[in-house]
Amino acid sequence: MSELILETRGLTRQFAGFVAVSEVNLQVRRGHIHALIGPNGAGKTTCFNLLTKFLAPTRGRILFNGIDITREAPDQVARRGVIRSFQISAVFPRLTVLQNVRIGLQRQTGWSMKFWQSERKLHVLDARARELLAEVGLADVADEVAGALPYGRKRALEIATTLAMEPELMLLDEPTQGMGHEDVDRVTELIRRVAQGRTVLMVEHNMKVVSRIADRITVLQRGSVLAEGSYADVSADPRVLEAYMGTPDAALQGAH
Repeated sequence: MSELILETRGLTRQFAGFVAVSEVNLQVRRGHIHALIGPNGAGKTTCFNLLTKFLAPTRGRILFNGIDITREAPDQVARRGVIRSFQISAVFPRLTVLQNVRIGLQRQTGWSMKFWQSERKLHVLDARARELLAEVGLADVADEVAGALPYGRKRALEIATTLAMEPELMLLDEPTQGMGHEDVDRVTELIRRVAQGRTVLMVEHNMKVVSRIADRITVLQRGSVLAEGSYADVSADPRVLEAYMGTPDAALQGAH
């Protein structure tokens, strides 16, 4: 099996003459945490929307496990195992934490749209749901109502639900956005832990998070790839420092 799980070739998206993503060549290696970073307006979210097929590219190709998925629909791409966190990030606040994860597990059974399944029948999914909750540190709140969880633990629940859908490639869009320092640290370690044996592509603004867990980083600016490499490589690149801070002498470490 190829070490590349995801590849884009000349990926481009235009909106009424404005080029949001331009000739992006991205290579995500299997088993890596790959971060997509860049200043506001760099094209990161548009790139994610192209990869998950919520937008169609103007030109270019997207390959997953060597298969061209450029023209596939979002549900086809999801069935291949490309799962984006925001697609299942709407926690059902009146259901328990366990029930939320169980909904993600229903996709594997073919019951995903059959909400009238009896509670007794769905109990067969409980053991796996509790395993996933233990993996993200939520085993102790499995029977609590999801809406009562603090924000950081809701994000952990979203990751558990993502894992329930058995992703081969997890796309995490700003997983630590809006969090305090303690929650950021907790979710960063969670991502590191659940990434073992999996592949993660993440958009993240917090450079401390990126420096701690990313194996490889792609920096976008104005829709194009500005730099790529390890954190040490990109944080020392004067072009990257200037893109973030407006001066090549500024420290990237200060950009959150």
